[in-house]
Amino acid sequence: MKNVIEINHLTKCYGDVKALDDFHLEVKEGEILGLLGPNGSGKSTCIHTILSLLSFDEGDIRIFNQEMSPSAYSIKAKIGVVFQDVAVFDELNVVENIDYFCGLYIKDKKIRQQYIKEAIELVGLEEFKKFKPKQLSGGLLRRLNIACGIAHKPSLIFLDEPTVAVDPQSRNHILEGIKKLNEQGATIVYTTHYMEEVEQLCHEIVIMDKGRVIARGTNDELKNKISLGEKITIVLNQKEEELISLLKADQQVISIQKENLTLHIAYQGKGNHLADLIDVLRESNIQYQTLFSERPTLNDVFLELTGKQLRD
Repeated sequence: MKNVIEINHLTKCYGDVKALDDFHLEVKEGEILGLLGPNGSGKSTCIHTILSLLSFDEGDIRIFNQEMSPSAYSIKAKIGVVFQDVAVFDELNVVENIDYFCGLYIKDKKIRQQYIKEAIELVGLEEFKKFKPKQLSGGLLRRLNIACGIAHKPSLIFLDEPTVAVDPQSRNHILEGIKKLNEQGATIVYTTHYMEEVEQLCHEIVIMDKGRVIARGTNDELKNKISLGEKITIVLNQKEEELISLLKADQQVISIQKENLTLHIAYQGKGNHLADLIDVLRESNIQYQTLFSERPTLNDVFLELTGKQLRD
């Protein structure tokens, strides 16, 4: 697949602070790329420079194999942007808002009417066409914001936290709509603090910190890059110092966290640690209430690579 976005050696400074530090990124045609990073990692600066909303100090940005610049209107016409902050007109209703933003790119009224209809259906606003923004719930307002950003059928779409603080129904509508946009051929750059959305939607994931890419890969590839292999939680019937001593002697155990009678045990490597632990419990005649295992999550990957939770 050819690259829709190519960024090389991108550097952006705010005084002595490097928001982007020799940043590189490629986004392939037809993929949903998740762009993750803790607060202050440079995600917003990255997106704003790609869109030529910010100048930069060094580097090169190419979109659709053309150099991006503030005056590259032929490129911008193929891009849809949905920022976290809702940007619609309070005095216009749903249809009028979408018509305005779509009309910036689509001049043919007949085509525009069809595009508006499809955008409304995509986000599930059929029953709210005549509603003005102040009459909409937070979730419906976010759906309107998305419809305004994608109604002109862009080939490349930037979605920045599109599901933040929305109700479950709106969230499902938005996620299903994103899948449909991708199935229709759109390349999507997606930022979010919800790891489960990234795991559900994204073909490739980029984790950035301190203005650099620190890891890239599929969900499974990123999980294979960290030391954590399995997490096991066990609830004991009584305190068992013997078990803790046995676990500390196991070289595959990374950490043990105690909460009263509950132990959270982190193992490295890909062995069958659960079966091994059950054997230890049986041989030592240690009684327990519950025992369950979890494989690493994307949040575990993020925490190990950056040393932070995603919302830090």
